[in-house]
Amino acid sequence: MSALADKADSPLKKKPPSWSDIWLKNTKSLKHVVFTMPLQSLSPKDPKSQTLIPTFANIDRTLLLSDELLLQILSKLPHLQRNPNSLVCKRWLNLQGRLIRSLKILDWDFLESGRLFTRFPNLTHVDLLNGCLLSPRDSGILLTHRLVSMQMGSGFCSNRKFLEEDLLPVEVVDKGLQALANGCPNLRRLVVINASELGLLTVAEECLTLQELELHKCNDNVLRGIAACENLQIVKLVANVDGLYSSSVTDIGLTILAQGCKRLVRLELSGCEGSFDGIKAIGQCCLMLEELTICDHKMDDGWLAGLSYCENLKTLKLLSCKRIDRSPGRDEYLGFCPALERLHLQKCQLRSKKSVRALFRVCEAVREIVIQDSWGLDNDMFRFASVCRRVKLLSLEGCSLLTTEGLEAVILSWQDLENLVVVSCKNINESGISAALATLFSILKELRWRPDVKSLLASSLGGTGMGKKGGRFFKRT
Repeated sequence: MSALADKADSPLKKKPPSWSDIWLKNTKSLKHVVFTMPLQSLSPKDPKSQTLIPTFANIDRTLLLSDELLLQILSKLPHLQRNPNSLVCKRWLNLQGRLIRSLKILDWDFLESGRLFTRFPNLTHVDLLNGCLLSPRDSGILLTHRLVSMQMGSGFCSNRKFLEEDLLPVEVVDKGLQALANGCPNLRRLVVINASELGLLTVAEECLTLQELELHKCNDNVLRGIAACENLQIVKLVANVDGLYSSSVTDIGLTILAQGCKRLVRLELSGCEGSFDGIKAIGQCCLMLEELTICDHKMDDGWLAGLSYCENLKTLKLLSCKRIDRSPGRDEYLGFCPALERLHLQKCQLRSKKSVRALFRVCEAVREIVIQDSWGLDNDMFRFASVCRRVKLLSLEGCSLLTTEGLEAVILSWQDLENLVVVSCKNINESGISAALATLFSILKELRWRPDVKSLLASSLGGTGMGKKGGRFFKRT
């Protein structure tokens, strides 16, 4: 028996302790663990208070709306509120990008990387002009022109062409145009500079709905590319800009344009060369042309006679032209535009009597004449406008050489005149108004008479008693 007892007490036969024994015997070491545990309520929870959505006020209720329905709601909001709406969440940011149709590209990498089409998949109007410029973003020098605004570095020279050396290479621009054509097949308006014929051909093949094109720094070879855009209706060609860049568009380019884009409705030629043949080709081929704008032209003498071939032309604008036509030719070769309704002259130099006389001869069927800030328009020059017998509206602004007698001699011969605007013409004064001119003023439908600052001041101070030699505030002593 003693042997069995010794075997039972031996360490080989001893039962190992369980986890429950250790927990009950050694409670001191676990007290700090138990008391640091958060105490939870032992009371049963209300099953009615347990729902799948804990707090309805904290969720995004727009998640219940489909993308199509939310797009319709966002499209009804004002345009000024669209940018703040895109900051709400990523979904609204992506949906807001679908509503954007027009965009001006400032970063060329944004186009080449493809992020442009992911962010704005429905673009129809794209302006690449500023994106093609290599300008420092952190410069405080800003160069502003009526065509472009760009930042310049501090090391530029006054005798250099600013944009000539700060443009992306032609190959890079063509590569960007290819990416744009593939990503925006519904493109309708495009503004680009320093592109080649191949880049524009890609756009013409992929973007069949392209209707408006503004092309800067173009030449005759580049115009072969836009001739493939059969649906173009609005074209602006900028060939040469003094101080910025230089290029050349001649009669060859104008003929290529006319034969390829026969649906043109509006055409603007800025800094282009050419002559009678180029304007004639446009008039013969573009039968739907209604508006022609010529800005700072470099055309040869005799080009005015080509306007008579534009039989459906309704609006003719001459902007910033240093000369009109030095040698327009004989009157019998000039012809006229039978459907012309509006003639606009702005910042032009009207110093040649031959050119001014020929211009009004070609535009003798016009109904509206607007002349703004044009130098050289005196009484003799304005007298040539009397050949236009159907004028209903005359607007003169900044014509400082024209006098009251010269104005009266012309407008009294216009039997159909209904609207007259005279602003900032300092030699036209109220003291020279005759009884016949006053009678004409009384039957006009619209009259804006502000020829100088004095007349404007007198009309604004009427009835106040001021302006009468200081009679109210100053007395002789």
